[in-house]
Amino acid sequence: MTTHTDRDDDAALTRIEVRVEGSAQGYVAGRDQYITQLAPAPVTAVRTLPRDVAAFTGRQAEVDQILAAAQPSRVVAIHTIDGMPGIGKTALAVHAAHQLTDRYPDGQMFLRLNAYTPGQKPADPADALAALLLSLGIDPRSIPDGLEARARLWRDRLTGRRMLLVLDDAVDHAQVEPLLPGAEGCLVLITSRHRLAALDGATPLPLDILASADAALLFTRLAHRDTTTPADADAVARIVEQCGHLPLAIVLLAGRLAHHPHWSLTEYAEEFAAAQDRLGELAAGDRAVDTAFDLSYRVLPPERQRLFRYLGLPPGPDTDAYAAAALAGITLTRARRELEALYTDHLIDSPATGRYRLHDLLRAYARTLAERDTVKDRDAATGRLLDYYQHTAEAADRHLAEAPRHAVPVAGPSPAAAPGLAGYEQARAWMRTERANLIACTHHATATARYSHAICLTAILAAFLRQQGPWDEAVSLHRTAAASAHLTGDRLSQANALQELGWVRYLTGDFPSAADLFQQALELYRALGDLLGKANALRELGWVRYLTGDIRAAADLAQQALELYRALGNPLGEAYALRELGWVRYLTGDYSAAADLTRQALNLSRALGNRLSEAYALTGLGRVQYVTGDFPAAADLAQQALELYRALGNRLSEAYALWDLGRVQYVTGDFPAAADLTRQALDLFRTLGNRHGEANALQQLGQVQAVVEDYPAAADLLQKSLTLFQEVGDIQGGAEVLNSTGALLAAWARPGEALSTYQRALHLARQVHSPLDEAHALEGTARCHARTRDLPAALADLRQAVGIYRRIGAAEAPAAAAYLAQLRAEYREEAPVQDSTDC
Repeated sequence: MTTHTDRDDDAALTRIEVRVEGSAQGYVAGRDQYITQLAPAPVTAVRTLPRDVAAFTGRQAEVDQILAAAQPSRVVAIHTIDGMPGIGKTALAVHAAHQLTDRYPDGQMFLRLNAYTPGQKPADPADALAALLLSLGIDPRSIPDGLEARARLWRDRLTGRRMLLVLDDAVDHAQVEPLLPGAEGCLVLITSRHRLAALDGATPLPLDILASADAALLFTRLAHRDTTTPADADAVARIVEQCGHLPLAIVLLAGRLAHHPHWSLTEYAEEFAAAQDRLGELAAGDRAVDTAFDLSYRVLPPERQRLFRYLGLPPGPDTDAYAAAALAGITLTRARRELEALYTDHLIDSPATGRYRLHDLLRAYARTLAERDTVKDRDAATGRLLDYYQHTAEAADRHLAEAPRHAVPVAGPSPAAAPGLAGYEQARAWMRTERANLIACTHHATATARYSHAICLTAILAAFLRQQGPWDEAVSLHRTAAASAHLTGDRLSQANALQELGWVRYLTGDFPSAADLFQQALELYRALGDLLGKANALRELGWVRYLTGDIRAAADLAQQALELYRALGNPLGEAYALRELGWVRYLTGDYSAAADLTRQALNLSRALGNRLSEAYALTGLGRVQYVTGDFPAAADLAQQALELYRALGNRLSEAYALWDLGRVQYVTGDFPAAADLTRQALDLFRTLGNRHGEANALQQLGQVQAVVEDYPAAADLLQKSLTLFQEVGDIQGGAEVLNSTGALLAAWARPGEALSTYQRALHLARQVHSPLDEAHALEGTARCHARTRDLPAALADLRQAVGIYRRIGAAEAPAAAAYLAQLRAEYREEAPVQDSTDC
């Protein structure tokens, strides 16, 4: 970029243009009078490029594209350089033209067409042609009347010449079409704030804002500063970010700093950031960012002006035609047409098909303009937008709901136009696209005391945010919704918000907070006599009790929820409660009952067509198959669940399915595959911020490292896993990882430490009534005793382990029984007299 932006006030250029353009105007004003004023010999002016400034920065790809077009023996090359006000179109055209002077020896001409020159009308093509012909030295008496005749003469006189023509600040294709050469060998660069799509044969070169590094370099060059310290570099980065990386804004701000060499960069950055009127700060003399914007805005028709102003009101980052139609209160067809027109004028950008956004400075400018409208009109526009998002998001949410819940009451009129969301995939895609807008609108509704909108939007977003995140944002929204509902006396919405907040706390691994929030919601539902809410809160509270090892409470709560769902005739709730009862039976070692309950949940889910509930049931059934030793079936069920989770975009459950598949690969001996699958799961858990899943994945990776005898790495992974399990309050998970750690220490030839670790695991397993973990711990202590030749203790512990394995039908039973027989034989050899006591 360079200090030349869209206007260049170079004195020499001004004198040349006055002579060239003034001659054309004089000619049109009166030919005879003009001839009497001419010098005897025509004057040529074919090298009229403005000076190139040394501070030009960036845009190398664009420059290279223009240079590549200037190849010998090519037909007329036309580039249209378009972009928003202040983006640096003229600077690029002039800089590239200076690099091409040797390739166009017959002249390099610059002509301003005045689309947005203050105080001047856009140049008439006929007048512009007269100026161009005069610049070639054509006798004014030989310049014909009429646009077509002049265009023919212009093309004729360029035949055989290699010339470069810069047409700056064009209005549209009709203005520049007559000025284009007809013969090969010429290059034309056209700058415009409009996208000249109708200009046949032209190569568009739209300019975007500067890259961060280029923006910072431009600022430091023009401010004559060196960023010698990290603080200075950070200050410059913040300044150019607040300028929106817009060259004109950077030029103006850097120019001001250049005249204050003793000012601190960091203080300057803080002052600009704190400015109430940031656009007002971006001015120097008659050059200002808002002035550049004004020139584009004023020529818009009234309806387009109104839409542009209102586009500054939404709090979200972008919009589409549906939202714009609601905002402005116009038809969808009209909104599409007006948005495309604003896009053509470079007053808005289109980052993706059908999506539109304003540059930050243009947004601030539009918002300033909207402040001139009445408060009533602005509030009405914002209200229509919130209503649109509320109704459309509720329609999407109906496809995304994963569990039984209350219908969200949506107030306000339905929008005149909304996208059709035919199924899950379309609903999820729309929610993903609009997520930032929906969250921003929810916060805005709260800030402006539109509590009903805020509460409703938060409730509608709940299922999507559980599945897709971000969870920290969900926490903020639900907490605020609960407070707003309490403030307005809406106890049902308060209970719903507390329940959703509890679910997100569970997802992030904060089980104590989750339990407390579910309990608060449960009490509110009971006070309201709301049976569905009560059933949901009981089930969710039971799930947390299950994870924290209170198995009896978990079973009781899940059973209460099941009975309520059945009394309400809610089969989806019934499926969820059956699945959770299955988990409880799984943990207590009753695998037959666990499989039966989970199959009931699976059948109900499939009958309802609820794929997420089906996937959950497949996961539960797969884990039962795993612990009972049917590893092919376990792998198949986990794979089915994984495919469903991926199809549904449920990343947390996808991570757990990957972890399940990794477990199967580990136990069947494919350790590289186990490590790869578990690392994939770990990456997802960490991305999502799910500490419980991260703990499980770290444990499994530790086990893999132990098998390949990388004991230090395994010990580190298992310790990290144990810490996380302790932090989230999962006692059963702690028991499991301690058993893995005991096995590692035993393999590492540290039997004393291994025995102590297994005994800790045994204590935790008995505390939460987890028979499988208890059996693992007892088998581990038995092996430690056997290693130190304490065979009586080994036999006592191993007999208990084998008994538990057999009682629950665990896959470990045959191997443990064989080991017990081996120890018995060894014991008989060493102490035959005592053998009669071994029964």
